[in-house]
Amino acid sequence: MKKLITLSILFLLTFNSFSQHKERRERIKALKIAFITERLDLSKTEAQKFWPIYNAFEEENDKLRRASHNIIKPDDFESMTEQEAKSLLDQMASIESQRYQLREKFRKDLLTAIPAKKVVLLKITEDAFNRRMFEEFKKRHPQKQECP
Repeated sequence: MKKLITLSILFLLTFNSFSQHKERRERIKALKIAFITERLDLSKTEAQKFWPIYNAFEEENDKLRRASHNIIKPDDFESMTEQEAKSLLDQMASIESQRYQLREKFRKDLLTAIPAKKVVLLKITEDAFNRRMFEEFKKRHPQKQECP
């Protein structure tokens, strides 16, 4: 009975942690959308074309980011053979190539929805948003600033 209660509590805590992480991610996504919307000042027609392209890119880019992070695990490194390392490098190169192709498609698709000047402004805006998020993170987690 104690084991069942302990497992139940552990499950609930884990589920709660994942839920909070998802909520945080959704909140950041909403802030990013608002930031981009304000800075780009899209017309209604531009917005109708822009957001589906942007959202599809973000979804595919996130999949590639996750795939890249899932390739290598820190504990796998020590037991990795030379052949496995070469295979891993090939996988990493493949993902980088896919990212490049995705970014090129994104750029071309954006040019069908908004003027080139706004495409450049989008890059500037995303960089500014990322800097703000990083600065906010540093304020909230000052002890994590130091790198070993």
